[in-house]
Amino acid sequence: MSSAKHPEFNAAEIVGEDRPGRWLVTCDHASNAVPPMIAAGDLGLPEREMRRHIAYDIGAAGVARRLAERLDSTAILSTFSRLVIDPNRGEDDPTLLMQLYDGTVIPGNRDIDAQERERRLDLCYRPYHEAVERLAARRPDTVYAAIHSFTPRLNGRAMRPWQVGVLYGYDARLGRALIDRLREEPDLFIGENEPYSGSLKGDSVDRHALHHGRPNALIELRHDLIETPRQQDEWADRLAPILEQALASAQL
Repeated sequence: MSSAKHPEFNAAEIVGEDRPGRWLVTCDHASNAVPPMIAAGDLGLPEREMRRHIAYDIGAAGVARRLAERLDSTAILSTFSRLVIDPNRGEDDPTLLMQLYDGTVIPGNRDIDAQERERRLDLCYRPYHEAVERLAARRPDTVYAAIHSFTPRLNGRAMRPWQVGVLYGYDARLGRALIDRLREEPDLFIGENEPYSGSLKGDSVDRHALHHGRPNALIELRHDLIETPRQQDEWADRLAPILEQALASAQL
C-alpha cells in the first residue's frame, strides 16, 4: 500500500520552498504523530509515553523551522513518529522499527510482519526521503543541516553534559568548522560526535549529503533547552550566524 492510496497523508512538511538560501534544514524526528492508517493511529502507548523523546525529538521541529527562516532557506520535517518507522535509519537497519526504546515496549510494533513493514516504508519512509532528495538536488551547492534533539538522560544512565552535539561522518569539512566555532562560545559544552556517532550507514546525512558530496552537519540540541517557542527562537537566532560563519571558515 503506497502513500498514493492515502492522498490525505503527506509524509513531509516543507517550509519556505521558494526561499533562495543554499541551506536545506531537515528534521527527521519532528513529529510524534501516528498516521490514522497505521495501527488505527495508536501504537498502544499512553499519551505520556508519546510525549517522551522515544516518539520524537522534542523541540527540534520548532528550531528547524525558525533556523531555516533565519537562513532564508528551506526546511523539511517529517510528519510521523519515529516509532512508526525511523526515517533516520537505513531500510536494512534493525532499529528501523523499534519494539523496545529506552525501557518502553512499543505494543503496536511487537508483531510487525514483512507486509506491514513494507506498508510503512511506502506510506511514510520512502515519500519522506524522496521529498528530501528532491529539495537537496535543486541546486549544486546545497548545504545540508540536520536538526535533532537528545534527552538529558536515558533511563539508568548518567546525565549527558553537553548542551550541543555536532555529528559528522567521513566528510568533516563543515562539522569540524562548526565545532570550532561553537567552542568559542564560553557558556557551551560541545560534544563532538556526541551523544551519538556521526557515522551511521544509511542514515539521512549518509543518504542525502555524504553520498552526493554535499557539505553537512548534524546538530543535536539537548531538549530541555528547546522545549518552549521562546527557547527555540533564541537557539535559531544563535545558530544561524554561527552556521554561516562556519561555512565561510570552511570555504565551502
